[in-house]
Amino acid sequence: MPLLPSIRDHTESWIFFLFGRTLSIGASLDSPDGHFERNHTENSSMVSLKFHEPNGVLDQGHQASSPVRRDVNRSLSGVKFLENDDLDLEDGKLEKDRNKTVRSNKAVKIQNQALLSGLAYCLSSCSMILVNKFVLSGYDFNAGISLMLYQNFISVVIVSILSSMGLISREPLTWRLIKVWLPVNVIFVGMLLTSMFSLKYINVAMVTVLKNVTNVITAVGEMYLFKKHHDSRVWAALFLMIVSAVSGGITDLSFHAIGYSWQIVNCFLTASYSLTLRRVMDTAKQVTKSGNLNEFSMVLLNNTLSLPLGILLIFVFNEVDYLYTTPLLRRPDFWLVMTLSGFLGLAISFTSMWFLHQTGATTYSLVGSLNKIPLSVAGIVLFKVPTSLENSASIFFGLLAGVFFARAKMREKTQS
Repeated sequence: MPLLPSIRDHTESWIFFLFGRTLSIGASLDSPDGHFERNHTENSSMVSLKFHEPNGVLDQGHQASSPVRRDVNRSLSGVKFLENDDLDLEDGKLEKDRNKTVRSNKAVKIQNQALLSGLAYCLSSCSMILVNKFVLSGYDFNAGISLMLYQNFISVVIVSILSSMGLISREPLTWRLIKVWLPVNVIFVGMLLTSMFSLKYINVAMVTVLKNVTNVITAVGEMYLFKKHHDSRVWAALFLMIVSAVSGGITDLSFHAIGYSWQIVNCFLTASYSLTLRRVMDTAKQVTKSGNLNEFSMVLLNNTLSLPLGILLIFVFNEVDYLYTTPLLRRPDFWLVMTLSGFLGLAISFTSMWFLHQTGATTYSLVGSLNKIPLSVAGIVLFKVPTSLENSASIFFGLLAGVFFARAKMREKTQS
């Protein structure tokens, strides 16, 4: 009998030595690295089960078979909790440091994404207008419909390739979807063509100012069609837009009646497109397989349906004869610029969706208004537009009115 305590002490020592090392190794696996990371509240109950299962049923059938094992288990459990407590303190510091690092990295990543997407959106939208102006006026290309057709064809090809590679998702084109979308697509084509026609005759700065008239038409349309009421700030901004457009047209040294006429038609078509798109999208979602219609599907749908309509308009406006005779189509640099304009047209869709996802509708609209300022300056400088102090003041006044309108819409949304 006197030997029993000694045997038990030796047994405890050996088991403590063996299993204490095992638990130390197991504790290291509970560090916050890899797939071993877990909640520390689960460590005290899971470590023993995890590392005893491969060795049989140490904790199941034999735990209560003798008082020696009960005492050993008590000592082991004490060691286990002690080591886990030490581990919790150590891991707590590591977890805090790691969380700080993750949060800081995430914040930097989000800020970089928002900044990068905003720059990409501004660059693509400015470049698209400037390149179109360069093709139509710089090269004196008199086939705006053909330019639109080529740009839309490039968009269809790129979106189809990205979809076949599985990089983007889109809805399949069905006859039901085409029938629903065709009316708004006609407006879409008219909007693109009138923009091409006006850009050939009007300088870029005045185009950006005159486009503000679209906001006035849209606001009136929302009031009558959707019974939407705007506050006094919005109407004040719209009034300033009208004043700037009229004063800009009066003081425009390069005034062209045909160009201004096309731009006014473009404003009505653009407003009609935005007002009609809301209703058509709700109807189109009901005839799709997924019940949704993302940006890529709309890009493919609009550009695909515009191809046969564009081919028809080429013959109606007799651009075919011009394409046969113009020497521009035999110049590689002209094809390069044309192709670049097609890529930029698609880039606007992608970057606007990316920027909108990273920030929000409020920031998106405000940046879009601010983006017109460098665009107008670049248009005047690059194309050497003759201007006066009065016209420059009208343009700048119209651009500020656009920013004021965006701010007023932001406040209107927050109040509603």
